[in-house]
Amino acid sequence: MGTERRPLLIGLVSISDRAAGGVYEDRGIPALEQWFGAALASPWKMHTRLIADEQPLIEKTLIELVDEIGCDLVLTTGGTGPARRDVTPEATLAVATREMPGFGEQMRQISLKFVPTAILSRQVAVIRETATHAALIMNLPGQPKSIKETLEGLKDQHGQQQVAGIFAAVPYCIDLIGGPYIETVESVCQAFRPKSAMRPAPN
Repeated sequence: MGTERRPLLIGLVSISDRAAGGVYEDRGIPALEQWFGAALASPWKMHTRLIADEQPLIEKTLIELVDEIGCDLVLTTGGTGPARRDVTPEATLAVATREMPGFGEQMRQISLKFVPTAILSRQVAVIRETATHAALIMNLPGQPKSIKETLEGLKDQHGQQQVAGIFAAVPYCIDLIGGPYIETVESVCQAFRPKSAMRPAPN
């Protein structure tokens, strides 16, 4: 008899002075909402925030989403370049318990397939732990096309995976830090787990 699995709680944070100020419409959060709607086969809920490029505000928002709301996964978009106002990585590292450098390395490898300026990106990923909870926090690019490429990776004309996207490793990471079991729609993104970590689908 299967047991009910609690939903994955996702925090989505779009960081942009101009979008937060109403100069133009934010595109990061809608792109992420659309992607998760297509990619996740297991239950999930989201909490969204649109904020300016202010390090104390970013830190406060990340802490709220993890410590108070209990998000298992927090994704930021925007604010990761070399410009003076780009402080998302610094804010993310400031609230971190541990760094997960492989995610940032892979994001840059994917983006370098398209643009040489990917080396200017400073995305990081970290774990934030409290006494009773842990969450994975990742910085994503700001453009919807780049967000999708980073999460899914690259496929050839026949749909075969050529370069792994970062989300393939996220479900197992969430397993390891005590979060809910995540199942994906394999045609969008195939999660990778060791066989010993796989669970049967609930009845």
